[in-house]
Amino acid sequence: MRVSLRWIAATAGGVLVVLLGGRILAGQRARPGQPTRLGRLEARYDRVAGITLHARVSVDTVPEGRLPVILVHGLGMSSRYMIPLAEHLAPHVRVFAPDLPGFGLSDKPRRTLTVIEVADALAAWMQVIGVKRAAFIGNSLGCEVLVELAIRHPHLVDRLVLQGPTPDPDARSLVRQIAGFFLIAPFERWSLAWVALVDYARGGIGRYIRTLHSMVDNRIGGKALRVAQPALVVWGRRDYIVPYRFVVSLADALPRGRLVVIPGAAHGINYSHPKAFTAVLLPFLLSA
Repeated sequence: MRVSLRWIAATAGGVLVVLLGGRILAGQRARPGQPTRLGRLEARYDRVAGITLHARVSVDTVPEGRLPVILVHGLGMSSRYMIPLAEHLAPHVRVFAPDLPGFGLSDKPRRTLTVIEVADALAAWMQVIGVKRAAFIGNSLGCEVLVELAIRHPHLVDRLVLQGPTPDPDARSLVRQIAGFFLIAPFERWSLAWVALVDYARGGIGRYIRTLHSMVDNRIGGKALRVAQPALVVWGRRDYIVPYRFVVSLADALPRGRLVVIPGAAHGINYSHPKAFTAVLLPFLLSA
């Protein structure tokens, strides 16, 4: 896939403008309702295999015996993208949201890690912070990382949630992905544009492209057959980046998987619709 960095940068800028403008034109405003209790997060830094990884961790007291939950962000993003969901989950479970190696405030290795290497780095990070087993929630690229983690390090994964999982290569071209961003823009929170702008700048366009190549080479659909843990696939009905037929086939491929669709939501459910997402997640996360 030969694409100029200048073209990608210009297109990314256009996507951000549309994301902002689409939000305004759609006239989406917060609806009044019952106030939601949100948890508190703090930053931590840990040295893992020679690199420093940054994470946001909840600090609220939660009932004993509940599994911690680890949130894994999507391509080019960071734990900033997971903050709304983390704040909604924190009153109920201990939450960890790391910046994957190369992204956010974590160190930037000179060589871009593959999806498999990121999964191994996540496993090593868990050992360092003392989390022996957890539930996981991933978005986009994070879904691919979690499928690898569940297969390669099954003892670490109790259950997993795949939200907006990246599709097979036929639906994964850069042009098609960018077109999807334009279509979902009116259904995301406008502030997501600023989060994306900062995160993409920190990670760099080159790292974004190399990670995208690794995603294309990593066929999540076939690997899902080997995931033994309970799995929940979550899809927003307005997610024009991930085809509906793909999430149906992925849920069917997972031996213990099922699909939940959230009306009105798009690709960034963890950021734009955290309350609706949390309502779907808690019965799954807290079940025996």
